[in-house]
Amino acid sequence: MSRFIETIRVENSQAFLLDLHQERMDNVFSHFGKTNPHQLSDYFKQQHHDENGLYKWRVVYDLQGSISCQMIPYAIEVHNNFELVNGNHLNYSFKYEDRTEIIRLRNQADAEAVIFYQNKKITDTSYSNLIFKKDQEWYTPETFLLNGVMRQHLIKTNKVKPLEIGLENLKEFSHFQMINAMIPFGSQEYSIALIQNLFKIKTLEI
Repeated sequence: MSRFIETIRVENSQAFLLDLHQERMDNVFSHFGKTNPHQLSDYFKQQHHDENGLYKWRVVYDLQGSISCQMIPYAIEVHNNFELVNGNHLNYSFKYEDRTEIIRLRNQADAEAVIFYQNKKITDTSYSNLIFKKDQEWYTPETFLLNGVMRQHLIKTNKVKPLEIGLENLKEFSHFQMINAMIPFGSQEYSIALIQNLFKIKTLEI
């Protein structure tokens, strides 16, 4: 039985982007011909969470109606290097709890974090979407493993623009950021030079 997750940013007792999380959860049920019986806003009230600081509210559920919630203190992780990794076979169109293959590829890499590409097009890291900087503008790859809620929010608010970003034009960008529900725009900016196999792209294309 597949289980799914929603990871929701809670800061100073406020849940962020809850409408987009609810919409994604609704879409999972709808895709499998079911109606979502859960309202995240109701579950958040039941948490009685009144703590200051940053928390990850982890919601795990299945299509049979089971759901569990956990509130976990959170700190954004900073990485020193990245590696481009072929993820052609990955399929993560829904936010499944089981991320075994993604984690396996990450653990095999020679860098602290990985950036997946599929059919020579940049997608995501092992746990975030990406945005890239060129000429003071920010762009997110048109291709992705998962269309994350922060990615959707930044596009809707015109802070980033979708763009085809592949191995062939990755060097045109100066910096990048990891973004997800827990990592908003502006949290950490990385130099493109931290992608340690960036200059081996011709080898990656083969």
